[in-house]
Amino acid sequence: MNIFNSLGSNYTFKEALKILFIPNLPYYKTNLVKTLEEKYSGKAHLTYKGREALSLALSLIDTRRKKVAINGFTCYAVYEPIEKAGFNAVLIDIDKETLNFSPESLENLAKRENLAAVVIQNTLGFPCDISKIQKICKEYKIILIEDLAHSVGTVYENGKEAGTVGDIIVLSFSQDKMIDAVSGGAVVIRNKDLIKDMFIKKNQTEKLRDRIYPFLSVSIRILYPYLIGKVFHFILKKLNVLSTPMDGYVIPTTSLLWQCHLAQIEFDRLNKNIAHRRLIVDIYFKNISESLLNINLKKNNNSSFLRFPIFVKNRKGLIEFLKKEGIYVSDIWYDAPIAPHRFLSQTGYRGECPNAEMTSQTILNLPTHKNVSKAEAEKLSEIINQWEKLQ
Repeated sequence: MNIFNSLGSNYTFKEALKILFIPNLPYYKTNLVKTLEEKYSGKAHLTYKGREALSLALSLIDTRRKKVAINGFTCYAVYEPIEKAGFNAVLIDIDKETLNFSPESLENLAKRENLAAVVIQNTLGFPCDISKIQKICKEYKIILIEDLAHSVGTVYENGKEAGTVGDIIVLSFSQDKMIDAVSGGAVVIRNKDLIKDMFIKKNQTEKLRDRIYPFLSVSIRILYPYLIGKVFHFILKKLNVLSTPMDGYVIPTTSLLWQCHLAQIEFDRLNKNIAHRRLIVDIYFKNISESLLNINLKKNNNSSFLRFPIFVKNRKGLIEFLKKEGIYVSDIWYDAPIAPHRFLSQTGYRGECPNAEMTSQTILNLPTHKNVSKAEAEKLSEIINQWEKLQ
């Protein structure tokens, strides 16, 4: 068994070869914009990075209010563009049971702070209580931004799909997201009062690292059981050849046309993708020891399940145990309230999210992507239970 949580997990070898030769045709962009505007009922603009989409979204907001509330268990790619846009990111600690902040926590903050906007992320695809959050935003005149990096295809309890509620929608098409185009992003403006001209620099440069990433990463996965795969991976990382989601922050630029085509393909097969993820999650819930699960998350059967979280005290020990079985899950989402942990010192975090801190020390996310079969999910569950009994 050879399973990776990410590392190009959405593409097969055959698909990776095709990506090398996708032409840059203008209608790829036109088609993707049309898909986004029809799906989310707004004005769409494409970007090269998800964080650039958030940056554009923030450019639409009145800067007289300086505070933007975000989930207290998130990525530096959310925190950074808020600060660079001249706002102050205010973290709201997560509810222990949902991985998202509660409406009550948002309302308490809104009473104390003059919030310009709030960004919700539906962590790992698990939906937040959107109805109550939307009501609070209307009462306090807060711009509601839905960040769909984790949750394209998630459905809220009120029956509405994620991305059909907020004033502004931002998406990331980065590696191993629900819509995986190696890189890319989009902002969709649903509130007509916020629509205005945007400056987006034309992306003139072909990003070779992005183009070859699927081919290199799938080659690593195939060769990894043998020494050559590990050596190949080590060399590519040392040479900085592999594209990474946390590449430097840049001025908003447009998506590359071939990436628009990949994103469109991912949207076209989204329902099939989500159905597979839910099937794998059902296996995990059925087979993994309850002591490692958050049973409350099982109620969220409308999640898109970008990852499946378990919670362990000796996370490092389990990661090493799984590695011996050819299962690689060390890319933890998230290992700090603002992750990756190495970026935490660059933020203004001052211990205001104890629930997120506790969760970040114990969470371990299992893969749900299409390259995990039912048999592999059952075997992975069995291996985890074996480890748990040894503790």
